[in-house]
Amino acid sequence: EAVIEILLRERADGIILQFGGQTAINLALPIQGQLDHLHSMGVDLKMAGTSPDAVDEASDRQRFEEFAARNGLRMPRGTTAKDPLSVRNGAAEIGFPVLIRPSYVLGGRGMEVLADSKQLDAYMSEAYVAPEKPLLIDEYLGNAIELDVDAVCDGHEVLIGAVMEHLEEAGIHSGDSTCFIPPQNVSDTILEEVEEWTKRIGLELGVIGCYNIQFAIKGDTLFVLEVNPRGSRTFPFVAKSTGIPLARIAARITMGDLLKDLDIPERQIDAVAVKAPVFPFIKLRGLDPAPGPEMKSTGEVMGSHKSPAAAYLKARMATEIPVPTHGGVYITVKHADKHSIIPLASDLHSMGFVLHATHGTASVLRESGALPTNTAYRIAEHGSPDALDLMRQGKIQLIINTPTGSGGAILDGNMMRRLAVELNIPFVTTLSGAKMEVKAISELIKGVPEPRSLTIGTV
Repeated sequence: EAVIEILLRERADGIILQFGGQTAINLALPIQGQLDHLHSMGVDLKMAGTSPDAVDEASDRQRFEEFAARNGLRMPRGTTAKDPLSVRNGAAEIGFPVLIRPSYVLGGRGMEVLADSKQLDAYMSEAYVAPEKPLLIDEYLGNAIELDVDAVCDGHEVLIGAVMEHLEEAGIHSGDSTCFIPPQNVSDTILEEVEEWTKRIGLELGVIGCYNIQFAIKGDTLFVLEVNPRGSRTFPFVAKSTGIPLARIAARITMGDLLKDLDIPERQIDAVAVKAPVFPFIKLRGLDPAPGPEMKSTGEVMGSHKSPAAAYLKARMATEIPVPTHGGVYITVKHADKHSIIPLASDLHSMGFVLHATHGTASVLRESGALPTNTAYRIAEHGSPDALDLMRQGKIQLIINTPTGSGGAILDGNMMRRLAVELNIPFVTTLSGAKMEVKAISELIKGVPEPRSLTIGTV
C-alpha cells in the first residue's frame, strides 16, 4: 500500500522493480494486483520490465522446475516440503548431503547444507514450515564449480554482460564468494552451453530488462541452480570489469528500447578482474566467520591484473586483511582434504613459513609430504599449545581450516575463526581458497603488483 501511495502522490507513470533486489521482486504480484484495481478505477499505472507472472515463474519452485523441463535445462534433484514429515521424507529420498532453505528468502537467510539426519533434526527444531511457508530441499552438489551470469533481455535478443566463476565451491552464498572474470577453470564447451542456456532462459521466460542466473558444473555436467529476474549485486563489478553499463542498458529496455537500437560499447576484457567480499565480523561478536549458504558479507572490493594470482592479491589487499609473507601457518583440514593440502603446505614451507597442524593433519604432512610440522592440540583436548595459544603468542600468520561436520571440530573451528577475526589473522575455509591464497603470497613475495588505471571502460 505504501508503494502505491507514493506512486499516486508523485503522479508517476509506473514502477520498475528489478533494481530493488529480492524484496522488490517479492512485491511483484501484490503490486500488480493493486495496479489492476486502480486500472479499473481509471488510473493507469504500469509495471515496467519483466511481467509479474514471469517473475513468479522464475521464483516459484514448482513452476520453474516445469519451465526447466520444457526447455531442456538440468537442475539438481529437489523437492518442496510444506510440513515437517515431508521435509524428512524429501531429504531421505534425495539423499544427504542436502541444501535446505526457505522459499523467497533474502541473502540466503535460513539456508544450510545438512550432512545427515541429526543435522536435519537440529535444523527443524528451529525452522518454521507450513503450506504458506514451504522449505526447499535440493541435492547438494559437492565439489562443483559455481558460475554467475549477469545479462539483459529485450524479449528478442540477449546481451550477456559476463560469466563469473566462483573461487569457492557451490554451496557458498554468491554474495560471499570471490569471483573471477573471465572464468579460469571452465572449458570452452561448457561456456558455450552456459551462453546458450542464458539466452534460452531469458527469451523463453520473457525477461524484459536484467536478470541473473546461477549455474553449477559437476564434472562435465552443467546445472542451473536458480534464475533471479532482477539486477544482482554483481552488476557494478561486471560494468567496471567489461565496460558494459548493464544497469543503464536494462533501464532503457524496461522503458521500451531494443538492444539493436542502443549504442552498446564493445566488451573490454584485457585482464583478469576479481571481486572479493568484505565481512563485518569484528563488529558482530559470536558470528561464525566461516562462509556458507547464508550471506554474511556487507561489502565487496575489486582487483585487476594480467595475472589471476596478482588480481586476487590486489582484491585481498583491498579487504585490509593482511597477506603474510613470513611466519607460521596453522593447518587443520577435514579428512578428504588431507592429501590435497600437501602440495600447498610444501609451497608454504619452501617460502619459509613454519608449519603447525593438528595431530591428524600433521601426521599426513610429515609422513606423506616429508614436511617438518609442529603438532598442536585440538582445542577440545585442553592441551597446550593449541591453536588459540599459538595465535595469542603471535606464532600464526595464516590459518587454513576446511570445516568438518563432527561436533568437536565444529566448536574448535568456530573458536579459532572468531579469535582470528579479533587478531586480524587471515583464514581460508576451502581448498580452492587455500590454493589461491598460496599463489597470492608467492606474488607478494615477488613484489606488490603495479596499479592499473580505473578509467571507466577499462579494467
